[in-house]
Amino acid sequence: MEHDNTRHIILASGSPRRRELLASLGLPFEVLVSDADESTPPEWTPETIVRNLAVRKAEAVIPAAGERDAVIVGSDTIVVLDDKVLGKPVDEQDSAKMLAMLQGRTHQVYTGVACIGLAEGRTLVDHRVTSVTMRAMSEDEICAYIATGEPADKAGSYAIQGLGATLVDEIEGCYFNVVGLPLSLLSGMLSGFGISVLNRQG
Repeated sequence: MEHDNTRHIILASGSPRRRELLASLGLPFEVLVSDADESTPPEWTPETIVRNLAVRKAEAVIPAAGERDAVIVGSDTIVVLDDKVLGKPVDEQDSAKMLAMLQGRTHQVYTGVACIGLAEGRTLVDHRVTSVTMRAMSEDEICAYIATGEPADKAGSYAIQGLGATLVDEIEGCYFNVVGLPLSLLSGMLSGFGISVLNRQG
């Protein structure tokens, strides 16, 4: 496929973590924050949740994208422990409950990625799974971490790229998947739309 790195990329996410990760690829992009409905049926599997929500978020910004020859990138991340999905905490008490469940155990982080090529009217969807093992934590440590404010808007109540790194013993899989945007997966998907991360010759 011929590569065209002048093609516009739109990130359908208000997440500063995803913005930083996409910026690290060195490709120009803009951000359009999606206000997509994130509710899901209880019978959906984790992979169904992240794949469908990634598409939903990307589709939600199509009207604002206009007539440009753009590729819209949507993404969704969830934390799963014992088949139970842990979303963003509603308050500090909820954060404490989640962290107490995760400590000393291994959980999975699922991230779905959707790329919509507006010119082609084509959508690519995929996902990655990373296993994360938390170290054992005391109640005081959990309270101290919550007091930093970092867990407030994070799925599973921790941020692996921040102070939450001190809580993680081991990961198996893509680190960037846990942050919220698996870059190896995304770069392969963008290549499917003629956008090459490594070949900048066009």
